[in-house]
Amino acid sequence: MQISLTLNGKKITEEVAADLLLIDFVRNHGCYSVKRGCETSNCGLCTVFLDEKPVLSCSVLAARADGHKVDTLEGLQEEAEEFGSFIAGQGAEQCGFCNPGMIMNAIALFRENPDPSDDEIREYLAGNLCRCSGYEGQLRGIHDFLDYKRKGGAR
Repeated sequence: MQISLTLNGKKITEEVAADLLLIDFVRNHGCYSVKRGCETSNCGLCTVFLDEKPVLSCSVLAARADGHKVDTLEGLQEEAEEFGSFIAGQGAEQCGFCNPGMIMNAIALFRENPDPSDDEIREYLAGNLCRCSGYEGQLRGIHDFLDYKRKGGAR
């Protein structure tokens, strides 16, 4: 079947198998930040934006993205780089495996709610498995980033 979508700002039309998962489609197009961690929709490592909303690409057929916009971390480098330094500053990137999915969900949170409570932050991070940090470093990093944004981007 033929699908056409916009991946990180680039229009792609391609023949794909009906059972091809979106994770495999984006990885086939060089988006290696999207990781396969569990294949059960539990870890968040495969998070992408489908029309600006976070979805688990291991649970979405590529055909469902036909006619839509898909963004991965590779397409959000400016936002990701700005926020990622705050996670690193808290030591929350110990192994770094969960960072792409964590950053994608944090960006979604910031876009939807620029002043989240701790419970709202935890709700957004709940779908991201982190085996190293216990999530407190990510929480501190998010608070530091939000303080930075409130101060107009001055450290």
